[in-house]
Order: sequence, then C-alpha cells, then structure tokens
Amino acid sequence: MAKKILITGATGLVGSALKKLLLSKNYEVNTLTRKPENEANAYKWDVYKGEIDTRCLDGVDAIIHLAGEGVVDKKWTEERKQQIIDSRVKSTELLYKTISANKNHQVKSFISSSAVGYYGDCGDEILTEESPNGFGFLAKCCYLWEKSVDEGKKHSLRVVKVRTGIVLSKYGGALLQLDLPVKLFAGSSIGTGKQWVPWLHIDDMAEIYLQALENIKMEGSYNACAPFPVTNKRFTQTIAKELHRPFWPIKVPKKALEILMGERTEAILMSNNTSAQKLLDAGYIFKYTQLNDALKNIYKG
Repeated sequence: MAKKILITGATGLVGSALKKLLLSKNYEVNTLTRKPENEANAYKWDVYKGEIDTRCLDGVDAIIHLAGEGVVDKKWTEERKQQIIDSRVKSTELLYKTISANKNHQVKSFISSSAVGYYGDCGDEILTEESPNGFGFLAKCCYLWEKSVDEGKKHSLRVVKVRTGIVLSKYGGALLQLDLPVKLFAGSSIGTGKQWVPWLHIDDMAEIYLQALENIKMEGSYNACAPFPVTNKRFTQTIAKELHRPFWPIKVPKKALEILMGERTEAILMSNNTSAQKLLDAGYIFKYTQLNDALKNIYKG
C-alpha cells in the first residue's frame, strides 16, 4: 500500500481535506505549490514556466493531482478559458515529464481530479462512466484534461480519473454561493429548476480519493457524486429547509443569469443526472447518501 503521496492543489478545498485525512492515516504527504513558504514537505512549481522542484518525487508511491484554475470564479474570456484548460493539461504534462526524467522514481499510481462537466448538459439522461463526452466548453476542457491524464498509461502507471460533482462544505466551494440567496431570504429555483445537481459531502470526496489510492483494482474514470442526485429546485428547497428560510415559487430566468455570468451560465444550468454505481461496485460506502443529512452535518452548530 502506498505510504508517501504527492498532492497538487493541496491548499484548495478538496486538497486541504484530503491532506488532513491522509496524515491522520499515517501517510507521508508531499505537496507542490507556487509558494512553499517554508512549509514542511512543500515543493515549488510553476506550471506556466514549466518549472518544478524534482525532489517532490523522492520516495513518492502515488500522485493525487487536484491542481487547476477555478472554473466559475472569473469571467470566461478566451484567455481565461485557455488558462482553465492549460492549468490542468500543462500541469499534468509537467508531472509526467518529471516522472519520465527520473529513472529512479517509484510512482505506481496517478489519481486525477476531473469533473462531471465531461458529459455536458444531458437533461434527465442517466450518466454512467461509459456515457459519451458532451458539448460545450466544460465538456471540451474535461476531455482534454482526461486525455492528458491517460498519458500516464505510457509510463506504466495505474490511472484513476475522479469525475467530481458539486462538493458541499462549510469551508468554501460552491455551497457558499448557492446558499447565499437563501440566507438573504431570496431562495428560488434557477432556470427551469429541473436540471440535475450531482452533489457530494466533502468528507465523502476525501474518502473517495483515499479509496482510489488504496484499492489498486480501481482504474479509469469514476463519477464522484452521491447516489441520489436532486434537481436544482429540490436542492434549493432542502437548503431553505435546513436554514429555516423561505423558498419562493418564482424562478430566476436564464437571461438574467446570462447578464450576470455571461458564458459561465453553462456551468450553472448544466444538468448531470450521474450514476454512482461504478464507485459503489468498487466497494465505496458513502457517509452521506441523502442531501438533507449532508446539509444537516454542514450547518450544525
């Protein structure tokens, strides 16, 4: 079993939770960051300059690759969209180049983040890992991302791609934006409200990566979403109930969102009715299968 792990994106929402979990399981953890700032076992890299401290691989058995620019936090200009792609593809290429140049490396597994955006907007269709790549910017981004990750097979690595939905946490991420209107007594559906929201609790997200690390039979892509996705309407209603706020029957029209968000509306209104069956078949047991239980845990206290 791998005992020393290299994590990229370790300061992000998922990376922070995963690092904490791995350390609690007595793993050693190296990290790659743009600003190490004297942090123990942190090594510097600059993806855009192609620079990396090769010592990051010393003694490492597996890499968990989470790094990438935020998808919806800035306006989607052509330059920004290219940054979103490059931060994922070029970082992967840099890691593989470093592995290739180090003949004494002992890396056996490469576990990478991906996203359910791979499927595009699919309405009510149930999406398995065998479903085709979709249309739109996010689908293109995920395709190029996963294609670069699959290059690890040429290095004889076990490759796992974790297609993530909306990760719920009180410490950051999408929930802080999604529950804000509700907290302001303005909770309502967006768009039609019928689009499917593939969600999962941050604790499950970290545990899924641990499962992918420890279960060497896991290979290929996995949908990392709770077994029971809900519609946007149900999602917002559940938040409102947990926060003891009203849910209004009006809907925020797509045109209004486009004025505020521009092209990013694609990400907000995308419908992904994802299946978690492959992950369940691999032996993963979710801590939170129902949205109300996940939100109760997050909002308690």
